[in-house]
Amino acid sequence: MTSSVVESQVDRSSSDYEKNTRRLIDLLTEIKNQETDIHHGGGAKAIESQHKKGRLTARERIAKLIDPGTLFFELGVYAAHEMYEEWGGAPAAGTITGLGHVCGRLVMVIANDATVKAGAFFPLTAKKVIRAQNISIENHIPTIYLVDSAGIFLPLQEDVFPDTDDFGRVFRNNAVMSAKGIPQITAIMGMCVAGGAYLPVMCDHILMTEGSGLFLAGPALVQAAIGQKVSAEELGGAKMHAEISGTVDFREPDDDSCLSRIRALVDKMGHPLAARFDYKETEHPAYAAEEIYGIFSSDPGRQYEMREIIARIVDGSKFEEYRAEYGKTLTCGYARIGGWAVGIVANNKKHVSTIDPASGEKRIEFGGVIYTESAEKAARFIMDCNQGLVPLIFLHDVNGFMVGKEAERSGIIRAGAKLVNVLSNSVVPKIAVICGGSFGAGHYAMCGKAFDPRFIFAWPTARYAVMSGDAAASTLVEIKIKQLERAGKKLSEAERNELRETTRATYERQTDPRYAAARLWVDAIIDPAQTREALIWALEAAALNPEVKEFKTGVLQT
Repeated sequence: MTSSVVESQVDRSSSDYEKNTRRLIDLLTEIKNQETDIHHGGGAKAIESQHKKGRLTARERIAKLIDPGTLFFELGVYAAHEMYEEWGGAPAAGTITGLGHVCGRLVMVIANDATVKAGAFFPLTAKKVIRAQNISIENHIPTIYLVDSAGIFLPLQEDVFPDTDDFGRVFRNNAVMSAKGIPQITAIMGMCVAGGAYLPVMCDHILMTEGSGLFLAGPALVQAAIGQKVSAEELGGAKMHAEISGTVDFREPDDDSCLSRIRALVDKMGHPLAARFDYKETEHPAYAAEEIYGIFSSDPGRQYEMREIIARIVDGSKFEEYRAEYGKTLTCGYARIGGWAVGIVANNKKHVSTIDPASGEKRIEFGGVIYTESAEKAARFIMDCNQGLVPLIFLHDVNGFMVGKEAERSGIIRAGAKLVNVLSNSVVPKIAVICGGSFGAGHYAMCGKAFDPRFIFAWPTARYAVMSGDAAASTLVEIKIKQLERAGKKLSEAERNELRETTRATYERQTDPRYAAARLWVDAIIDPAQTREALIWALEAAALNPEVKEFKTGVLQT
């Protein structure tokens, strides 16, 4: 390439472009409608009840906390989606987490939604709060907690209380964040009871509104335990904690006053050390982001050009491709996103013609498959990015590693091990976006959840599993049929088809990104046209942490 600017070859009038666009917009509409329902929390009656207490809802609090005219980048909105239905559900796991700007500074906000079971902690609630804290720890993000919670949801206490990533981890993280100098501000804006009472007291600043309660045991439990009768206000009201126990730093009359005080405190925080990653003035892409809808195809049988996607994400559509003629099923290169220098590793979905290194003959390599050469290239590129302090972006649409005699003889396992090694030991920020399929070991090689990406996002078209739905369904059905036959039962063709369809439908549901987001395997489902914006949020967050460890890999397979 003589120029770093990607020259688009997209035919916007083609039937495939129009079909892809319609399909993606329909899916996005479905997602947005579901998100709107989730935003209603516990519903109209619960919202009205919150207002009658003179309190704002969690979302209303966040809207008043962040800078006017700015956006809140919500994380984990699908947490607990279609879960806990026997208990009436827990929209967004009863808590809201995300990034916003307060007095011009990027902060993490963690807010209990009291309209959902009085803000009680379900198992996924604790995990969601911990995930938000871990993001804050990794990126040194100042964190604001808006507390309004009845504590642990007792019917499910065994899954909330005892384990490593359960409720107690929240308090451990409070202490770790404080030791690292990551500012934490807590506002008690409702109930804060039992073990949950430790959260605010372990933070740097504690605010409390009139009518709120902070106590290890509420009045009823105190009476049952020691026979003492005491009102909630006497036991743990704002006035008591401000005047007598000295636990809270600021007593505020209402939500509005409390949120204003938080903003005033954030405004006076010191500034972090400068980022070690290179930043220049941002430049908009040369092509419209909405064109991604028509370019991308979620049909496994269709090819598309990943460079066209990259051109609509990166600054000026400029992409310095690394080893462009080698290992072509993985596209690697340097760019900027929102002014930040980045390295990009992306699956190429085009079939490519290449020369077999063993025989010297031409061969076709399938798009979305990682071959030995592409794994070798990506491993070296990741090492170069670590050497040059360049954050890494991974764009997934991967079927897995190549298999077969030729692949094994070429050293595919050795090359894959090298890629996984350098990925595991990478010290620069890693951010993953699952665009299409992310299957099997290919998911790991592209920086899946197990490899500690700072953020992991998914498009609505993402598919996330050991193998694709059709392949898995066929395998599972054959196993089931053989089990039945061994038991002496023969299935008719109609019964086989019904079993196959039922199995496929179940597996497809489990590969849907909403299923993954419900379990916090991804941080957010994003509009493909807003991928650039999501990455800018993530890169701005990553830049707050100036600490970069020494890059070491240990023994590499060569």
